[in-house]
Amino acid sequence: MDTKNIKKLKNKTGIIVDSLQLPLEEGLITAKKLGADGVQIYAVSGEMSPENVSSAARKNLKSMIDGLGLEISALCGDLGGHGFQDHGLNPLKIEKSKRILDLAVELGTNIVTTHIGIIPEDPDSRIYDSMQRACEDLGVYAKSLNAYFAIETGPETAKRLKSFLDSLSTNGVSVNFDPANMVMVTGDDPVEGVKLLKEYLVHTHVKDGIQYKPVDPRNVYGFLGHDSGTDHEKIAEMVSSGEYFMEVPLGKGHVNFTDYFAALQEADYRGYLTIEREVKANPIQDITEAIAFIQKFK
Repeated sequence: MDTKNIKKLKNKTGIIVDSLQLPLEEGLITAKKLGADGVQIYAVSGEMSPENVSSAARKNLKSMIDGLGLEISALCGDLGGHGFQDHGLNPLKIEKSKRILDLAVELGTNIVTTHIGIIPEDPDSRIYDSMQRACEDLGVYAKSLNAYFAIETGPETAKRLKSFLDSLSTNGVSVNFDPANMVMVTGDDPVEGVKLLKEYLVHTHVKDGIQYKPVDPRNVYGFLGHDSGTDHEKIAEMVSSGEYFMEVPLGKGHVNFTDYFAALQEADYRGYLTIEREVKANPIQDITEAIAFIQKFK
């Protein structure tokens, strides 16, 4: 791995707390011990779902995070299912997404990452229209708070994602760039993806992967009328089974991090490099090694 050809990275390093597989408070303390600058937290269900986090609890959590010397890089607001493909379910999902964004802003971050469902090839389709209307609503709301809903890359090509984003009236819906999803599912080149999506980059996941054979993205992320929708347990099984693709430690997969990090620098990306690890065997060891890997570029 040649790290001499790029300028030293100045981006902060984050950890998705849930990747540590620990209770929240213990996860925050562990993230700090591992050397993280910030954390991303799931805020979809359980104790971190907005309706379950009282005003006092929000203040206490922010105080704890500040006290540890951490920041929140983003909240994860991925509501699963078919994203925003189903027009009938969108009002509830849009409302929940807005409340997650409110929580994010209160906790000190202006980013919520999410999956919106696979963007169809046909921009005149009903599903495309449903997704476009939902994202327009979310984008305008986010923009009013100087914030972003960040769509995670992977379900469709970077070119199709950019075309969709360009159709919206604001950049309130932007991009959470995950290079591993691209190489594992669509086979897209992350370096070219960064160049294409650079004006929308607000958050990234640092993850690596290998594609063993082509896979229909609908069988990974779901698609309205095709199956029951995104199931994170199912995706985790696919990631670890290695039939079509596999998530692997940083530097062991098909993401060329020397070129990828250089592309982020060229795009003037200044946000977080947040480590995500979906394989469940040795998360703390894996994330420790991931931090060490990123440090080689700093």
